[in-house]
Amino acid sequence: MEISTLVSWLVLIFVVFYIIRIFNNLVLYKNRFENAFSQIEVQLKRRYDLIPNLVEATKAYLSHEKETLEAVISARNEAAAGLKAAAQNPSSGSAMAKLATGEGMLQSALGRMNIVVEAYPELKANENILQLNEELTSTENRVAFARQSFNDAVTQYNAFKQSFPQNFFAPTFGHKKDAALLEFEDSAEIQQAPKVSF
Repeated sequence: MEISTLVSWLVLIFVVFYIIRIFNNLVLYKNRFENAFSQIEVQLKRRYDLIPNLVEATKAYLSHEKETLEAVISARNEAAAGLKAAAQNPSSGSAMAKLATGEGMLQSALGRMNIVVEAYPELKANENILQLNEELTSTENRVAFARQSFNDAVTQYNAFKQSFPQNFFAPTFGHKKDAALLEFEDSAEIQQAPKVSF
């Protein structure tokens, strides 16, 4: 066997292994951001479960503010629908936009509820409401950390996929579109836990 043939075989073997490594890294990074999204999903579901309890606990005090309470539940349901769509395809930009819109509506509804509740000092002393508020604040912090982790994983996936020479192989391996970041309309406001003080 000639040296040039041996070198050709070695180069070919190196190229094949390099392409396999590119494929495996694409799969690894995609799995990472999908797993990171599942952490967001867990925290948002926890949050969505807390909100009806909070509304129910305040219902007796705010019976004449039915419209405000219904707006919170409606916004919660809209956000939950956005989460379901995003969970089915965490790399979809439109699904992430729907989730972000739903979250914005929920933040706004919770803010309106906070304004109404401020007028009721007896709510501030209710132990059940205080506990629900603490759990909601804790969950908001977890959502922020999970979202940051997800966005970091998406950025790593997109950067790897867009880099040379991966950008030539990624479409062939089924990684045609970039994954979408989960960005809320007012990111500075959303990074702070909602103020549902009682």
